[in-house]
Amino acid sequence: MSLLLSTVLAVGTLTGCTLRELARGCEGTDDRVQEMATLDILASRPAEATVARGFEEADAGCWADSGDVSVYANRTYAFPGTRAEVAAHYRTAATRNGWNPDPDASSGDLCFAKEEMTLRIVFLTAEGLAEDGHGSRPDLTTGAGYSINIDSFLNSGVEAGC
Repeated sequence: MSLLLSTVLAVGTLTGCTLRELARGCEGTDDRVQEMATLDILASRPAEATVARGFEEADAGCWADSGDVSVYANRTYAFPGTRAEVAAHYRTAATRNGWNPDPDASSGDLCFAKEEMTLRIVFLTAEGLAEDGHGSRPDLTTGAGYSINIDSFLNSGVEAGC
């Protein structure tokens, strides 16, 4: 317990933030979190894509760091096809839902912006899943396992973009 307290105090001292300040940054964001978790684009997927086991619900929440407050929502899918098929689906679906391709994104990135939100399609790798504590997931590393990530920075002056 003392190690945990020491770590929290050290992080607070180094970053200038305390746990109370971090939590306070997310106060009042519950409605925005819920709104983002129900965006239509999160449920859009290629015909053969399935919700990945263990990711049945959208992961949505808020984080605050050094004055930046971000609300996010993510969905993860397993798809037996190719990354190119996933990319084609989301280029069409995102545009149809009012998302604009980010002109500053590199040609290989699937990144779109809408209002104050950024939408990214991220293809999953075995290494990335292991780093995130999801272990070996052949359902997500064969074919084109991917996640849809939406972020929105609140009251921070950070513009939506890739």
